[in-house]
Amino acid sequence: MIRVMLVDDQRLVRAGFASILGDEEDIEIVAEAGDGAEALELARSKRPDVVLMDIRMPGLDGLEATERIGRDPKLDGVKVVILTTFDEDDYVYRALRAGASGFLLKDTDPDELLHAIRVVAVGEALISPKVTRRLIGEFAGRIARPEPSSRLGALTERETEVLKLVATGLSNDEIAGTLFLSPATAKTHVSRIMSKLSARDRAQLVVTAYEAGLVRPTWTDGES
Repeated sequence: MIRVMLVDDQRLVRAGFASILGDEEDIEIVAEAGDGAEALELARSKRPDVVLMDIRMPGLDGLEATERIGRDPKLDGVKVVILTTFDEDDYVYRALRAGASGFLLKDTDPDELLHAIRVVAVGEALISPKVTRRLIGEFAGRIARPEPSSRLGALTERETEVLKLVATGLSNDEIAGTLFLSPATAKTHVSRIMSKLSARDRAQLVVTAYEAGLVRPTWTDGES
């Protein structure tokens, strides 16, 4: 059973998500919150597996609440999926840096929402198809061009190759197919990379790869 908490300042929005999730045999709604502060309190008492988190809320917003959940060692197993009507690259980037495992727009189809919850619950990263490709091409262009990083020095050549593919949004199965590996081997590589880079999940690997300069977006200065 996947334990889910809904966080949104609009009751009708929460009710809509609850209606979608309520019929699923493998999903249980364990808490609802109307702002980030309440979400933090309930996360600590209810220990949900997945939090569906709005960004813009009064008081403590969703980005700050996500960051605090990510910093709390007692909430290490709690995954956050950001749900918003705002798909600007800056929101996506800030959400991933804050520790979110996924990012979906509120107009996401119900089937896609259910898929997101199940994917994130098992440790994968999920970003809405509507923003994924633009994110990969542009979001890191909002930061300064990185200097060569020594953070990746602990990775083997194969692990570096796998990290690049993770940063382009590929799943373990897709990585396995690209590199002619078994899915189990691809999963092992990803797990080792996360351990070596102290990454909370795959979404953090994406951020790390871009910020370390391993994967290069289309930079704002026009250079490739």
